[in-house]
Amino acid sequence: MLPLNNSGFMDVEDVARDESLAKVEIALLGVIFISAAILNTALLCVLWRQRKQMTRMRVFVFHLCVADLVVAFFQVCPQFMWDITDRFIGPDLVCRLVKYLQVLGMFSSTYMIVVMTVDRYQAVCNPMVKFQRTRTRLNIPVCIAWGVSLLGSLPQVFIFSQVEVAPGVFDCWATFVQPWGLQTYITWTTLVIFVCPVITVVICQVRICRAIQINLYQKAQQQGASTPLPSRASGMAGMSKARVKTLKMTVVIVLAYIICWAPFFTVQLWSAWDSNAPKETATFTILMLLASLNSCANPCIYLAFSGQFPKRLVSFLCQRHSDGKDSGQEELTLVSTLYMSFKNASVSK
Repeated sequence: MLPLNNSGFMDVEDVARDESLAKVEIALLGVIFISAAILNTALLCVLWRQRKQMTRMRVFVFHLCVADLVVAFFQVCPQFMWDITDRFIGPDLVCRLVKYLQVLGMFSSTYMIVVMTVDRYQAVCNPMVKFQRTRTRLNIPVCIAWGVSLLGSLPQVFIFSQVEVAPGVFDCWATFVQPWGLQTYITWTTLVIFVCPVITVVICQVRICRAIQINLYQKAQQQGASTPLPSRASGMAGMSKARVKTLKMTVVIVLAYIICWAPFFTVQLWSAWDSNAPKETATFTILMLLASLNSCANPCIYLAFSGQFPKRLVSFLCQRHSDGKDSGQEELTLVSTLYMSFKNASVSK
């Protein structure tokens, strides 16, 4: 049987850890957890206060924030405490629950990006189908994303358990049958959480770019002829600036996801299939930890593309405060700081 330790999916021996490297891990995880928790909570409050004016894209961003908070509180935070204690402290039930929630965060964040990209593809390439679907209040893509995440994380409950790693010493580990168990597990996880979603979003983005390119060509042809465009082409010709901005934002979110998670899954596959991989090096460890930065990047990307939205909310909260309602003062200060930071950053660029 092959053990799987608390650092994720990677197979390691139960040896004395490098305390210097452990301090770096703890520091990085602490910074990532605090940043992800503050940024996503702030953006969630911003979106919740504007829920009566919630657009379809903001619904996706809202649920993406929830998914990133799951990553922060149930993936990064447990790992942070785990690295401090060096052993998992808790019964078998808590061990299985923590491992389930850790993967749930990865699934939900990934598939929320997928359904967001597919939705943008429908809006550009099949606008009439998109219009008909907006009549229902139930957001089917969001339900699908959460459903896939909840079901896809279930194997964790059966794979991980409290294991005696030394006489009288217990930890939350998984065991696999040699020689194919670990390789199958990591390869399957990489396919369903990274490879397949990335292929899906890339195909959607390529088809969106292709549709816009055709639209621009037809629009140029129309300027030299009196023949009107077909309904589908004319619909894309009237694409609003807001829709173009959401398309650009979706592209940046996808790129950020790939940049953050590609090194993580590359390291995982390397460690699983190459017995000589340098698994205990600082490079391997840091690459795995930096994957969680994606949960910090998503709210930053949305705020950077949101234009006057944060500014209007700040003005709204200021007005409420002037009327004597100061219960949201802390949130106002946080949102104002976030908005000014992103505004200054965009001006400096």
